Amino acid sequence: MTGSELESRRALHELIALLQEIDERYLGDEWGSPAMGDTVDGFRSVANMIEGGFFLAFESDSERPFFRPIVSRSRKMLGDNPDAVYYTAPVRADRTYRVTGNLAGSVYLSFTVETGSEEGGYSDQTAGVLNHRDFDVAPDGSFEIVLGGEERDSNWMALQKGASEVIVRCYFEDAEPVAGDVNRIVPLEIEMLEPVGPPGPWDDAAVAAGYRRAINFIRSRTLEQAKPGERVQPTWVSETPNQFPQPELPGDFAFAAADAAYSMAPYVLAPDEALVMTGHWPECVFANVSVWNRYLQTYEYVHRPGGRNRANTTLEPDGSYRIVIAHEDPGVPNWIDTGGRPFGMVFWRFFMPEGEVEKPETEVVKVGDLGG
Repeated sequence: MTGSELESRRALHELIALLQEIDERYLGDEWGSPAMGDTVDGFRSVANMIEGGFFLAFESDSERPFFRPIVSRSRKMLGDNPDAVYYTAPVRADRTYRVTGNLAGSVYLSFTVETGSEEGGYSDQTAGVLNHRDFDVAPDGSFEIVLGGEERDSNWMALQKGASEVIVRCYFEDAEPVAGDVNRIVPLEIEMLEPVGPPGPWDDAAVAAGYRRAINFIRSRTLEQAKPGERVQPTWVSETPNQFPQPELPGDFAFAAADAAYSMAPYVLAPDEALVMTGHWPECVFANVSVWNRYLQTYEYVHRPGGRNRANTTLEPDGSYRIVIAHEDPGVPNWIDTGGRPFGMVFWRFFMPEGEVEKPETEVVKVGDLGG
């Protein structure tokens, strides 16, 4: 077989064609990139998505899985979070897996099963959740659970038809953003219990298949996403700038934690304006608010304040919070930095809340009127 006949080369050419299409369409007028004024953010998002596609999907193997960190401080995508570490591993519904690990100081840890994301695709549903209160945890934080196979009395979660990956969410409520600490690791191991031999060699077909998994990953998270204004949003997502809907549990919404209440809204601020958000933190195991660009990437959170949780929020005398989103430091507590972006997304998370979560109230004010 000559070099020109290699399936790997054809797959590489498919990737090149995809990137050209993303440049022309996803980062063009069709997805509103020039009109939104965020094309540079879009190019960075695509770079991170390419890295994610090859890191997470190129060598994916559901019969010999291991956990990979989904995002990092330099690989921002899919709605990352400054206070969380996320892991993923591919699975199959007709297999059984043992997972061992340790909470490692996290205040919330859960396993969710996604369907439809095999071969690098985008999940179409969250088909199960098992959080740290649903399984036995030893005094030292260690645990063992089983995924799939015959039903067990405890420490077990089913793998429904179409199960394709398991996502692990590990949340920390610390004063400093845990996602910015490259040494913060949650130890996790996964092994398939059915016997399986070693993988085949990385021949032309295997390499081409790896490229196509990465291609599917990139395409499904760019060109196959709804265009602005065309997606039917869940009730906990506001289409009105600077106003939040009532926080709600997301049900089986893909890539969501079923036991967390969410509320999201876009912000729109002039250079001299600030968004003031007020309310009371609820009783729950974890709560925070963070800011994203339109491509679901967090803003800078290592060197700038890109979010707030209960550990790094200064409360008012009556116990309420007053969190301020502004383009520059206004000299008041609880500032979140937009990095100068006039438009972005604000996302609230409340994990395992007790009762109804209070909706954050908002007011747009002049920065000069905030006081100091």
